[in-house]
Amino acid sequence: MRIIIAGAGEVGTHLAKLLVHENVETTLLDEDPDRLEDLSNNYDLLIHEGSPTSIKDLKEVRVENADLFIAVTPYESVNTTACMIANNLGAKATLARIDNYEYLQPKNKQFFEQLGVNHLIYPEMLAGKEIAESLKTSWIRQYLGFCGDSLIMIACKVRSNALILNKKFKTGFFDHDKYRIVAVKRRMNTIIPSGEDEIKANDLVYFMTMPENLDFVREQAGKEDYQIKNVMFMGGGRIVRETIYQLPEHINKKILERDKEKSYALADKFSETLIINADARNVEILKEEGIKETHAFVAATSNTEANILACLVAKRFGVRKTIAEVENIDYIMLAENLDIGTVINKKFIAASYIYQITLDADVLNVHNLISVDAEVVEFMVKEKAKVTRSKVKDLRLPEDVNIGGIVRENKAFVVNGDIQIQPGDHVVVFCPASKIRKLESFFN
Repeated sequence: MRIIIAGAGEVGTHLAKLLVHENVETTLLDEDPDRLEDLSNNYDLLIHEGSPTSIKDLKEVRVENADLFIAVTPYESVNTTACMIANNLGAKATLARIDNYEYLQPKNKQFFEQLGVNHLIYPEMLAGKEIAESLKTSWIRQYLGFCGDSLIMIACKVRSNALILNKKFKTGFFDHDKYRIVAVKRRMNTIIPSGEDEIKANDLVYFMTMPENLDFVREQAGKEDYQIKNVMFMGGGRIVRETIYQLPEHINKKILERDKEKSYALADKFSETLIINADARNVEILKEEGIKETHAFVAATSNTEANILACLVAKRFGVRKTIAEVENIDYIMLAENLDIGTVINKKFIAASYIYQITLDADVLNVHNLISVDAEVVEFMVKEKAKVTRSKVKDLRLPEDVNIGGIVRENKAFVVNGDIQIQPGDHVVVFCPASKIRKLESFFN
């Protein structure tokens, strides 16, 4: 496969790094020579300095031979125009990053196809959806649903009162059909559990389960359930707006936006949301606006440092659930170590979505897990696929790959070693990003 990425920002760069490790011929096109030089010195990438909307530059990178042309610059108009040109020059498929939800409506899909734009991605909407899912359940840090939420993967940090602590996996304590632990994050290390491993206090634990078993998982993890009624947002940018669109009506929403004009615009758009023209970084203002009565605090501005600090202040006032949009990749581990709560990076989310399109296997979902530098992938099993030939325990899957659950004929269940996967199954797999391409041969 040959892929051209236009835009060497964090989305394009992260995606290029994913692909280059898998021997996919990847060309990165950008107008900034400094960005390209840094990447070429550290990665085996083809780079080209030029404009994504220049016919001359696109011909120079041989866009006519591209299996996929991806435009992820910060500018929607540049991305859509670049895809139109690339399509007309012969690229087999194109994808554009956009910032207008209207373009994603099903009625507009054919219109963009006719223009030569095959796929559209709106990172802020994807981030907003992930935040909204996290806010629906108080004790869960990350919630991912598969097959209409019949199978779910959740992450939560366990404390010293958890029932699952200090029990080796080989003892049989975890040998039941209620959940499967697919990974454990302990400080800087990711653990794929084996017989000798055990859960420790303050581990971030990833469970694969079904919705009807959530209460059981919560009790095992020693977590308290409480209803989130009041949510305060710092800033009223696109991510916050997309989050509010997806939150249920019973949640009271308050936005603190320091820009007066933006505050008026937000008030016109969200009549059921309280909009305050104020700076959420000001501690006295937070007190005045009821931070002590707030159940969840979301900081999703473009300033990573401000988001992290605001969440720390909110925690100091007793807010139990905090969510920070951390754009600076270098700060993600810092935010985790500070126990911020849920950490969101819209560029990682977007890159995972795009990466899904580059795979040959029938992949229905790819979700990036920022905290553990891994992915959760939903495969549709094809006829005569290698995974159907023997029981799970005999499959000889790549190292650090963990099959978590299966949906078969609309019935979900967690996996054990004696299960045999069948054609048509939806199989949810936990693995490092570098192993996804190796898994394709098992599911094709």
